[in-house]
Amino acid sequence: MREYLFSASILSALTAGIGLLRKTLRSPLSWHVWLLWASWVISLVLAIAAVRDRRSFDR
Repeated sequence: MREYLFSASILSALTAGIGLLRKTLRSPLSWHVWLLWASWVISLVLAIAAVRDRRSFDR
């Protein structure tokens, strides 16, 4: 679990998610916001997959 919490890619994805959440709360929902959320989810999934791959490679 520590590998996930201290990974730079996951931390940057979570930080971007916080900024995106603030933007979503301030502005009305449009297709731009949905596209931003979709890209954020994709980046978070890729960051998690990278940590899993690195973890399995180290073993």
